[in-house]
Amino acid sequence: MQKQKYSVNQYLVESLLNWVKSGEIAIPEIQRPFVWTAARVRDFMDSLYKGYPVGYVIAWRNPDVRTKDGKTASGKKILIDGQQRITALRAAILGERVLNKHYEKGRITIAFHPLEDKFEVSNPAIARDAQWIPDIAPLVSGHEGLLQAHPRYMGANPSADPDKVAQAMTNLTNISKRQVGMIELEHDLDIEEVTEIFIRINSKGVVLSQADFAMSKIAAETRYEGPNLRKAIDYFCHMAVSPEIHEAVVRNDDEFTDTHYYKNIRWMKDETDDLYDPSYVDVMRVAFTSEFNRGRLADLVSLLSGRNFEARTYEEEIAADSFDRLGKSFTRLSNETNFKRFLMIIRSAGFIRPQMIRSRNAINFAYIVFLKLRAMGHRPEDIERFVRRWFVMTVLTERSSGAFETRFEADIKAIASRDFSEVLATVEAGSLSDAFWDVSLVQSLSKSSSNSPIFWAFIASQVKAGDTGFLSRDIRVSDLVQLRGDIHHIFPKDYLKKSGFKRGDYNQIANFVYMQTEINIGVGNKSPVQYFGEIMDQSNGGKRRYGNIASNEELSDNLAMHAIPASVIEMDAGSYSSFLDERRRLMASKMRAYYESL
Repeated sequence: MQKQKYSVNQYLVESLLNWVKSGEIAIPEIQRPFVWTAARVRDFMDSLYKGYPVGYVIAWRNPDVRTKDGKTASGKKILIDGQQRITALRAAILGERVLNKHYEKGRITIAFHPLEDKFEVSNPAIARDAQWIPDIAPLVSGHEGLLQAHPRYMGANPSADPDKVAQAMTNLTNISKRQVGMIELEHDLDIEEVTEIFIRINSKGVVLSQADFAMSKIAAETRYEGPNLRKAIDYFCHMAVSPEIHEAVVRNDDEFTDTHYYKNIRWMKDETDDLYDPSYVDVMRVAFTSEFNRGRLADLVSLLSGRNFEARTYEEEIAADSFDRLGKSFTRLSNETNFKRFLMIIRSAGFIRPQMIRSRNAINFAYIVFLKLRAMGHRPEDIERFVRRWFVMTVLTERSSGAFETRFEADIKAIASRDFSEVLATVEAGSLSDAFWDVSLVQSLSKSSSNSPIFWAFIASQVKAGDTGFLSRDIRVSDLVQLRGDIHHIFPKDYLKKSGFKRGDYNQIANFVYMQTEINIGVGNKSPVQYFGEIMDQSNGGKRRYGNIASNEELSDNLAMHAIPASVIEMDAGSYSSFLDERRRLMASKMRAYYESL
């Protein structure tokens, strides 16, 4: 018979709140913004008041840990689903302030109308209306008793039915006696089992990632400065996107601003570069893999719990060491010099805008390589070259797709144990053979999407080469990318549609090019043979209609920059397929030269 993996129990609201206050239940998201609206908190209180079901919360108990003196410390319960409901209870019943999306702390005050059995979000008008109890927190939490509240209310509302008011107030105080279901998962379940149970229970289809579990573990462990590390990761990621929240952090979180973590990330308040704005999942993966030489985030959860993989026990020393190492790794990751040098390297490879980076795994592992090589003492110039090549190699070969954690682990273990130049050479020999450049990459260019990582790698090759835009003499591809210029079709879309081609045909990667809008307007829906005829006339002293190209030599150079066959000037719809084949080969050849120059 298979072991039961969880238990289901009903607990009083007041018991849950007491456990949260005592730390027996850890709320991993408490320092993050509260996403429920005040109206939803009101409705939640109304459901509890009327005895309606309010759903289950899910807790996963940390394993018991063997301490240094040989004793056993019981693990806390970590709330992995139900944070918003528990936070709503704390806000409405205990009167605690919560963070909004702007990282400002404030009250969510819920009012109650005893004569109408009605809840509402409190406001100044309600506060002036004697028939309302403007804040339910004192009464429900027990800070104010019925013996005080009832006479005061009746004094302000002498015509009210005293029995009705008394009954309504009694029902209100009984909210704290209502029961909430808790599903308690066994401590010895692995992450995959916990995730599967969560998915099956959660009707909203929400999926918890391994990073969510790791963040929950971090926030729950007060012995090793876990809450501050959790805040540091969260604030770092939010300031990367919205630097202005720094003011709210300083204003609302004195405890955190006294930590070394804050001093290390406060530079983000002035950071406006959006090339790489890591999420907490990205941060966890980079910090963990670069420090622990492991690729599976599930292993981080185990290590933070104190898992001894060989003895299959949980030990305090391992947990303490894992928290210390993760904290130091995050500090290196979020260091201003490291972060900016890494971005400089990525830019030097031609990837200058965030939309060019289509794979988070690729840039995450590139940062892992950067941090690892820095820690191993490699020369700065070697680090730049190695990181550029590894990142572009990963993009071109889609090395970070599919079962990437297995690949991450194999790669980081090789990097940690061997000379990096040997590791890179081995990977290149296996992944970037002549067959790759001549066949595989050419096939990859047959996709019909301008969002393809391969397409953006080609654009990066143009940026690095300093190429000008299609049919432009002075405006560079880098200018068009930076200024969000337009991607257009060499064979105009409307022209191909009228010639019977479908979307998957005319939106081929090999038909895309960065072009100034005014040049594209001039091209309109003309066939290449038609508009290139006009350009040839322009190159021989005729009227200028397309950019400033003024000679056949300039035109030839421009076509070569964009890996466009010279024969395009004589092509129409009947030549489109052969054009695509030839341009794919030229694009692959240009990318090979680009890679070998890195």
